[in-house]
Amino acid sequence: MKSWPRLDGALADYADANWLRESPPKRRLREETARLPQAGMQISAHQGQQIGLLARAVGARRAVEVGTFTGYSSLCIAEALPADGKLWCCDVSETWTAMARRAWKEAGVAGRIELTIGPALGTLDWLLAQGLANQLDLAFIDANKEDYDAYYERCLRLVRPGGLVLIDNVLWGGAVANLANMTADTQAIRALNAKLKGDERVDVALFATGDGMTCALKR
Repeated sequence: MKSWPRLDGALADYADANWLRESPPKRRLREETARLPQAGMQISAHQGQQIGLLARAVGARRAVEVGTFTGYSSLCIAEALPADGKLWCCDVSETWTAMARRAWKEAGVAGRIELTIGPALGTLDWLLAQGLANQLDLAFIDANKEDYDAYYERCLRLVRPGGLVLIDNVLWGGAVANLANMTADTQAIRALNAKLKGDERVDVALFATGDGMTCALKR
C-alpha cells in the first residue's frame, strides 16, 4: 500500500507544534532568506532538523556540503558537530554565502566551517587529493542538478563506510515522474535516482520532506 501523507493547513501546524525545534539563529536566517526571489532554494526547517539528527546519529565530526546558498543546511550540520568538528562548504556565490557567514557567526559555529567559493567539483577533488577519502562522516548535496552524479561519486569516495550521503530535490517537484519532462535537470535527477536504486555500495531510503531527500548509507 502506498501512503505518502500530505502535510498542509492544520496538520502542518500540528507537525510544527509537536516536532519542530529551531534555534533563534536558524529561524532568523530562514525568515531572511524567505524574502529573497530565490527563496525556493532553501531547505525546509523540518528537513534541516532531519539532517542535523542524522549527523548526530552517525557521530559526525567531519562533513562536506555541496551547495550552501544562504547557509540554513550548513548551520544545521555545523550545530550537530562537536566543537572540534569540520564542515567544508562549496558554493559559487559570495552574495548568498555572505548571509550564511553572518548566521554561522551568530550561532557560534563559524570556526567549524570552511567555505570555498568556486566550482564544487574542484573543491571535492581537492579534498580527495588531501587524503580525505573514506574519512568524512556525512555529505549533503544540494547544488546544480546536471552535476549530481559527479557530486555523488566524489562524495561517496569521501565518506567512510557507515557514513551518509544525503541528496536533496530528488522528487524535483514531481517532474521526475512526468516522462514528458525532458529538461536536463530532470533527466539528471531521474538518472541518479535510477542508479541509486541498484547501487550495491549503499543502502538507500527516501525522506519525503521538502522536495524529497535521498539518504544513502555507505556500506
